[in-house]
Amino acid sequence: MDEAVTAEPSPGAAAALENGANVWPDATAEAAFFAEQQERGEPVPVAPAAGAAEEVDVKTPLPALDELVKRISPEARELMDELFRAKFVTVKRVPQSALKP
Repeated sequence: MDEAVTAEPSPGAAAALENGANVWPDATAEAAFFAEQQERGEPVPVAPAAGAAEEVDVKTPLPALDELVKRISPEARELMDELFRAKFVTVKRVPQSALKP
């Protein structure tokens, strides 16, 4: 298929560009971008399945902070401390909905 897809900006997008605002591409422009990426052989992100979220048992106790910190390699901990001054303070359970897909 040698069919080229071009995305025309919507009238609202043109006005937003004049104001200096960022404009998110519409579905057609995004599809064209991913098709172009795929033609170049670059990886194309795949949307996660809607029902694939793991159910977390909230009744199970959370592991100790020291146990979790030990799972991180010493090199990674040292780099995080150097770059971000990261300190591990607590262990919390977050809902699946709070995580980015």
